[in-house]
Amino acid sequence: MMSLLGRPDVDAGEVFVNFNQNITSLAVATSGGYSLYSLGSVDSTLDKIYHTKSDELFLIERLFESSLVAIVSQRAPRKLKVCHFKKQSEICNYSYANTILAVKLNRERLIVCLEESLYIHNIQDMKVVHTIRDTPCNPQGLCALSSSSEHCYLAYPGSVTAGEVQIFDAINLHAKTMIPAHDTPLAALAFSPSGTEIATASERGTVIRVFSSQDGSRLFELRRGLKRCVSIVSLSFSTCAEYLVSSSNTETVHIFRLDRSATETAEGHGGKQSSDDWMGFLSKTVTSYLPTQVTDVFSQGRAFASVSLPEAGVRRMCAITTIQKQLRLLIASQDGYLYVYSIPTVEGAECQLIKRHDLRLEDHYAMDIKVDSPQTLGLNSGVSIGGAAGVPPGGTGGAGAGGSGGDGKSAAPVVGGGGDKPGGSYASAVKGDEPAGPSSSSA
Repeated sequence: MMSLLGRPDVDAGEVFVNFNQNITSLAVATSGGYSLYSLGSVDSTLDKIYHTKSDELFLIERLFESSLVAIVSQRAPRKLKVCHFKKQSEICNYSYANTILAVKLNRERLIVCLEESLYIHNIQDMKVVHTIRDTPCNPQGLCALSSSSEHCYLAYPGSVTAGEVQIFDAINLHAKTMIPAHDTPLAALAFSPSGTEIATASERGTVIRVFSSQDGSRLFELRRGLKRCVSIVSLSFSTCAEYLVSSSNTETVHIFRLDRSATETAEGHGGKQSSDDWMGFLSKTVTSYLPTQVTDVFSQGRAFASVSLPEAGVRRMCAITTIQKQLRLLIASQDGYLYVYSIPTVEGAECQLIKRHDLRLEDHYAMDIKVDSPQTLGLNSGVSIGGAAGVPPGGTGGAGAGGSGGDGKSAAPVVGGGGDKPGGSYASAVKGDEPAGPSSSSA
């Protein structure tokens, strides 16, 4: 499996964990199946929404609070399945030329990332609307999709030798901007909830930067550490967009506070700091005497708070959200635990552990259903892109690393049997208002 994904967590048999777009639920996949949990009362209990037995998965994405999940199994790593978990049914599946490395969803688009290409689907009918081809080699499947429908941007690496970020408008289907974010290749990307900001980290892992996704201007520079380079695994904006959290292959999780008021004040004064501001005074005094590399360190923000976990070398996904009117740090660990921490109001204070949930334990508060012969809704399953060779009929019509190229229509999948338009059940599921319960009809 190392040659398949370069994913040590898959080799070790650890669980796959993933938050949905607005941090209201957690998806957990193990060797025996997958579960979805509600995070609404996570301070005390972890309520299981759904569980099903399935092939061992290495990717699962839920669309907000809707009934739709996109899954990829280890047995068929080139096939994407889109399922309606409340109806216990498979809506459609798509096969690709190579291993699927990442899947991203919002209410407008579904993105499938392969090592050297990206497919953009219209989530309303699952048709391919654009294909970005010949992207720089991306063996980790690094990409990010804004959860916002208004600023529906896709980000992916623009170089294998430097930390260039390509921003692509996934609605209007054109390249928006290229951001030279770091000197070394990218390791992590994350959009803010509004989609107007993007956080980046490089393979060096010492500095995290935040840019405007609209014009590429640098907004924040945050210092994770000075002494050692690390591999940053997770970057995430808080749902209120006031914090940024990062985790790495070390035991420490860092929380940064994004002080936009200070930025706005500086812009209002032409970028000048008042003389009674100690940091402003220091930066003005020292800048003319010290090398740029040194003065950069003075201007970088430090962690507002941090958490030390029991063990290093464990992949962890982090998120900050408001639960029952309280700000919470959630750390989902691929060794099977979910940690819940309070976030201090004072810089430098410690985060307090509130609860640790064992994700490997079974409970009796959810459906546990094995679907042997799932029904199809609207779209037929068995859909493929380009057949076994993965070459779309009618030519490539592709796009290069910059996102220019064809409109992707030639890569549209061929749908057989019951037609190529999803029914009302699928549209309702995308909106998140599909009632629970098994389907009584079949396509």
